[in-house]
Amino acid sequence: MSTFQELGVMPEIQQAITELGFEQPMPVQTEVIPQLLANTRDIIALAQTGTGKTAAFGIPIIQKTDVKHLSPQTLILCPTRELCLQIAGDLTDYSTYVKDIKILPVYGGSSIESQIRTLKRGVHIIVATPGRLIDLIKRKTVSLSNVHTMVLDEADEMLNMGFSEDIDEILSYLPQERSMLLFSATMPKEIEKITRKYMQDPKEITIGRKNEGAQSVRHIYYMVHAKDKYLALKRIVDYYPNIYGIVFCRTRKETQEIADKLLQDGYDADSLHGDLSQAQRDFVMGKYRNHNLQLLVATDVAARGLDVDDVTHIVNFGLPDDFEIYTHRSGRTGRAGKTGTSISIIHTKEKGKVTQIEKLINKKFEKREIPKGDVICEKQLFNFVDKIEKVKVNEAEIERLLPSIFRKLEWLEKEDIIKRIVSLEFNRLIEYYQQAEEIEEPQESSRRNREESRGKRGDNRQENGARKPEKGYARLFINVGKMDGVNPASLMGFINDNVKGKVPIGRIDLMKSFSFFEVPEELAGKIVNTFRGMYIEDRKLVVQLAQEGERPEKGKKKFFGNDYGNKSKKKKFRY
Repeated sequence: MSTFQELGVMPEIQQAITELGFEQPMPVQTEVIPQLLANTRDIIALAQTGTGKTAAFGIPIIQKTDVKHLSPQTLILCPTRELCLQIAGDLTDYSTYVKDIKILPVYGGSSIESQIRTLKRGVHIIVATPGRLIDLIKRKTVSLSNVHTMVLDEADEMLNMGFSEDIDEILSYLPQERSMLLFSATMPKEIEKITRKYMQDPKEITIGRKNEGAQSVRHIYYMVHAKDKYLALKRIVDYYPNIYGIVFCRTRKETQEIADKLLQDGYDADSLHGDLSQAQRDFVMGKYRNHNLQLLVATDVAARGLDVDDVTHIVNFGLPDDFEIYTHRSGRTGRAGKTGTSISIIHTKEKGKVTQIEKLINKKFEKREIPKGDVICEKQLFNFVDKIEKVKVNEAEIERLLPSIFRKLEWLEKEDIIKRIVSLEFNRLIEYYQQAEEIEEPQESSRRNREESRGKRGDNRQENGARKPEKGYARLFINVGKMDGVNPASLMGFINDNVKGKVPIGRIDLMKSFSFFEVPEELAGKIVNTFRGMYIEDRKLVVQLAQEGERPEKGKKKFFGNDYGNKSKKKKFRY
């Protein structure tokens, strides 16, 4: 195995990373660092989250920086504020002994005036989210004319979030003769388009197989009836007493409901979703990073860029429709050389998804039975006993109190004391599971399994709009889909750009030429009326309650509704 010295890393950086606990380079670092130090122009690196990517590009970027030339030399783009701050913090740590190097995180939700002042004083490396960087460029407060290296980190997530046009715009401000490094966990077609457009004969480095899940993560699923999913979640959490995990939910509403239920049931949990302000999100993330929360309940959008190394478990409260999202979810655990577990709570209709995800990540799921109450209690008790064995006793602080305590308890035998300690800690848990009914596992029909593995039943329900919306929500049809370049983020953005007031959007199902999305029932009429008579360039936009229409005939340009309105509301749909 190579050492950092053998990779060509300068002594100042070696000293800093040694103090940070780096011993040997991880595989992605062994592959990428020499290439960047050798000035390879363009590199595509496919590697899972938590494999040491930041050090792979951060170390050579710091080493190649000319600190005497006080202008932006490297630009690192990433999808979220949280990841932006994480990368900037890591680069600052790696460069502790590199004199005069200036690193600036640029992101929304923070004072732009402060960022402008820092830019005017001069920086060498900018770590940015696309939106805020474009704002600064248009204000003419940042110049990218001297940037020689650009990094796109978590490129697939940026595209999923609808940043394609922003990336195009930012790249137009960079010199033609610059190197580009693209990091991605998966390799969708949109990434391939970027590489063809902006890279010259890029060198591809793959750690593991393309789109493959992290090797250090186990994949488990539990099958239950839909009504029992929350009860199953509680049992799973109780079965792993030291869990420090993220529970992924589909919608903001579901996320908040699950977090509230967990809190009511005595768990250290909180929610992270798009309805929270930036200050609220920062507060929740601060609690989670400091281990004051045991469970973070989050939507996929809110958790993007979340970078916490010691997450033990990921729990999928249902599987995502986009299977690459599963790869991102499971990549939040098993990081930095540690092992992790990705758990999915599914019902029979989702069994086919398991098979498809297994093919994508090249790994098999383990099917488990929901833990029985007596097994959970036993595991919790032994975990408690283990903590008692390992607790650090502060003799000096408690010495003066011990004589009084011994006198108070001297009438009790050792066995009685132990029983009382255990009962004090676990009476409530034991009583709950004594009274709780065991969760019944649904029976799988072989015919249904075959149909679901081919995706027939689920797809038909989605394509004809017959899926029942979440309680309190209405399901709407819109005649744009994947072939139009739509993704969930762009669709949500388009709706909120045109409908007055904030629209909480629930489940989104994207089809080839049309889509369905769920909104609160009380807003459905307002949204339908807003888009009535609107055109996307020369095409009539149709938004309507899904159950009112029928599936468009294959091969024909037929959409829901017959009233084509007037063309005065013509506009462009920007993705």
